[in-house]
Amino acid sequence: MVRSREMTLSLPPFTRAVTWLLAANTAIFLLLELFGVALPDIVRWVFDYLSLQPQQVVLHGWIWQLVTYSFIHAGFWHWFGNMIGIWMFGSAFEGSWGTRRFLELYSFGVIGAALTTITLSFAHALGRPDSITVGASGGVFAILIAFGVVFGENEILMIPFPVALKAKYFVAILIVVTLAFAIQGGGNVAYVAHLGGLFFGYIYVKFVPRGGLPRLGMSERYYGLRNGYYRWKRRRAARKFEVYMRKHDRTVTFDEQGNYIPPDEEKKNGGSKSGWVN
Repeated sequence: MVRSREMTLSLPPFTRAVTWLLAANTAIFLLLELFGVALPDIVRWVFDYLSLQPQQVVLHGWIWQLVTYSFIHAGFWHWFGNMIGIWMFGSAFEGSWGTRRFLELYSFGVIGAALTTITLSFAHALGRPDSITVGASGGVFAILIAFGVVFGENEILMIPFPVALKAKYFVAILIVVTLAFAIQGGGNVAYVAHLGGLFFGYIYVKFVPRGGLPRLGMSERYYGLRNGYYRWKRRRAARKFEVYMRKHDRTVTFDEQGNYIPPDEEKKNGGSKSGWVN
């Protein structure tokens, strides 16, 4: 439960991206629970191919695991805790910074947590390359530290305890506890991923411009590549057509872009220079 500096108490709304994430994670969780009873082989396949396994990513190039692992949860409380975190803290961040930046932050945390897990496991610092990591905790912890930085003066009501704590202190305690558990081993909980989410969430909030991650002209690049592909296809088709017409004792001419050049007599009759346009 989050209270603002004016001490008003309310539940957070279900914002757009938060709703998407809750729906996707919940649907996958319920399906895996159902398949666990009826079709356990499917569940084994999901954990084998979609969970994060550092050695599979590095040695076999299974890079999709950098994202897919975040949609898999090992048990009700694992799923429930992460969904509560996304809802309680993610909605405030999305409402303030917008849907695109919230999704960037969440994805930054998820992928960053995966990269942290892989790096430390191969460095033999924390974890092993053959270990399996699942869950949205990397994204959740990125949201938590972002909340602590952006809304540090807001108070968090520590339900069921009647204690209110400023967000920046809550996040500081969380970091210390997570670091301690990570160093001790942490049992079956992927505290290394938690640390990665915290680190990359902080990097995003502090160093990514207010407009979000630079798009690097992605839309222009996409259309440029697409148009270049179509021009290549047109030139290729023109060359094939020229060869075909020569075999039938006829000559046709195309320019360097693959545009048809009508005969001179057609130009005299008002024909255009090119029958096709770019």
